[in-house]
Amino acid sequence: ANGLSASERRDRAPPTLTSRVVLGAEHHGHARRPTRPSPVVVGGAFGIATLRRAAGTPIWVGGRIPAIRSPPICSAVGYCGPVRVATWNVNSIKQRVPRLLPWLDQRQPDVVCLQELKISDEAFTDLLGADLESRGYAAAVHGEARWNGVAILSRVGLDEVVKGLPGGPGFPDPEARAISASCDGIRVYAVYVPNGRAPDSDHYHYKLEWLAALQQYVRLGPDAAMVCGDMNIAPTDADVFDPAAYVGQTHVTPPERAALASLESDAGLHDVVRDHWPDQRVFSYWDYRAGMFHQDLGMRIDLVLATAPVAERVRAAWIDRQARKGTAPSDHAPVIVDLDEAPDGDIGPVVPPPSATAKKPGTVKLPQSR
Repeated sequence: ANGLSASERRDRAPPTLTSRVVLGAEHHGHARRPTRPSPVVVGGAFGIATLRRAAGTPIWVGGRIPAIRSPPICSAVGYCGPVRVATWNVNSIKQRVPRLLPWLDQRQPDVVCLQELKISDEAFTDLLGADLESRGYAAAVHGEARWNGVAILSRVGLDEVVKGLPGGPGFPDPEARAISASCDGIRVYAVYVPNGRAPDSDHYHYKLEWLAALQQYVRLGPDAAMVCGDMNIAPTDADVFDPAAYVGQTHVTPPERAALASLESDAGLHDVVRDHWPDQRVFSYWDYRAGMFHQDLGMRIDLVLATAPVAERVRAAWIDRQARKGTAPSDHAPVIVDLDEAPDGDIGPVVPPPSATAKKPGTVKLPQSR
């Protein structure tokens, strides 16, 4: 705008009065750069460096010093310039706190969509409230005590929060599978699509109905939008390690893929990772069993879908495979998308790339089929 670059707009923009939802409590205040958190131990899980406190001074031990990304300063029109958006199925937030907090410190995402929390709203606040606030994140949470659960973390605004999927089906009651909010002028939908369990089962039909409701909801939303989360669908055969291994399984059936394609076309959504890397082998999920991760026998079912006004701002889109390594990881890896600027460069599609080579088709069975 006004001939300024994205970085110039960010640097010159004045602070604005905002209304933000912080862990379920609303407060008002001037948007500003959140206070940089105190140094914490990030360990070697991310292969970058270990940070520790010594006499009040941060000391980096091992590896190169990673860049510290400052949160953008919002302008009067709600545009915050360069933004990093991520989505991650953490598969139990209680189990993943030792991985999540160091990952936030290292990757510095501005907006994070989380799925499969498996925790109530109140327990989420007790578990992570102080740690997130110290890092400058507001949080909108839609949880359940044992299953499902989604959240949006944001340090670039978190307004007009809607919990659940309006008009969506239940199984039999509505589940905590969707939450949406406006972040930096973008409507962000964090979703955890039903698994489907088995083709033609009641849960499978529930999955298709849920996707139809999501399509209707997103289609009626703002032009600038992102749908982020665990879609539990591999869009094409290129998104699984071997199509033959998935015959008779969910996630790959024609009705599921048609429902996803209909969502994308009707709402004008672009699969930004696949658009950015059209011919690359890219997975985001690997079963815990049978050494699937180490053999790179996975699926790409965690997606970031964006409307054209957002997709044209993408400068990098990649799978953070490093977060799937190490001790007590989720079985999913985060998906990271940079808008306007790519602080780590146009890296990807998978970071770091797997060392395992592709297996010969037909030689590997899924663990549940053995």
